[in-house]
Amino acid sequence: MSRFNGKRAEFEASDDKVNVAILGAGNIARTMADTLTNMAANEQYAHLIHPYAVAARDDARAQAFADQWHLDKAYGSYEELMEDPNVDLVYIATPHSLHAEQAIACMRAGKNVLVEKSFTANTAQASDTLAVAQETGMLCTEAIWTRYMPSRALINEIIGSGEIGEVRSASANLCYPVWKVPRMTDPACAGGALLDVGVYPLNFLDMVLGADHGRTIERISTSMIPYETGVDAQNSTTLYYDDGAMGVATSSMMVSSDRGGYIWGTDGYLMVTNINNPETIDIYDNDHRPVRSVAVPPQLTGYEYEVADAANALLDGKTECEAMPHADTIRIMELMDQIRDVWGLKFPFEA
Repeated sequence: MSRFNGKRAEFEASDDKVNVAILGAGNIARTMADTLTNMAANEQYAHLIHPYAVAARDDARAQAFADQWHLDKAYGSYEELMEDPNVDLVYIATPHSLHAEQAIACMRAGKNVLVEKSFTANTAQASDTLAVAQETGMLCTEAIWTRYMPSRALINEIIGSGEIGEVRSASANLCYPVWKVPRMTDPACAGGALLDVGVYPLNFLDMVLGADHGRTIERISTSMIPYETGVDAQNSTTLYYDDGAMGVATSSMMVSSDRGGYIWGTDGYLMVTNINNPETIDIYDNDHRPVRSVAVPPQLTGYEYEVADAANALLDGKTECEAMPHADTIRIMELMDQIRDVWGLKFPFEA
């Protein structure tokens, strides 16, 4: 068990902080290291978070990473990190295909985990991972940052107010030309657009149209264009909800898109700039006239919200975060499995 699981009073009475370690040393790990460094220097988070360690597959890479970000510890293997009793929370920043194995190993070693999206490669792996969270009592939560951001509540407040009337449809897209990144096209790494970028449009629809508003999906219609390795290069999915509402999610690893989120109601509509990290929320009436624009609060990097939520959840002895409970992770994983089933897309590691 981590040092402070369920021990908020003891933690607050001490001068200690939640030690966060990063498993992996790639691009997204560097963003997290930058986040942790900024949190440690920010009065809102300095009492809570300490950037502690990194683990990579060799000593030199780990040490270079630790030196750059002034971390206390550098480990040349993931196992060494798991053996450190001072690690409280591990951010897993490796390819999707490794998430389940590594998260389970961390939890069995008494470490709480914040697992980068896509949480795992499929629902079976997700279920196995979350079962270990319940078994060990460790926090296990998915690091899909948009779930934790203040913009989520801002958007849902506008929808709930009735300002744009009854919401009946929405769409979201996220496309980046990242096909040259080796893991993106590798089936063994759970590559493809859906698990890497497509997860954001699906989560956006879930938050603004679906489960956050009591709807369930009745059926889907989906198609994709494969990359030469067999993974999906680009795709589009229409979700049909139980009350007649519908949403469209589009993603690609071949091109750029406006990254827009659009929510259409009977009395107007919303436009969200960049669903991957919302920048502005613009409201229009039925005549397409701007009504008002809602600013999104300033942030450090945007990752700070998920880190703070995870740290607070473990201090309270929880195995999940309220912003991304296990049921939500499973629902999105099941949806992505359903989409890939329609495509006839199976990876070697899938059952």
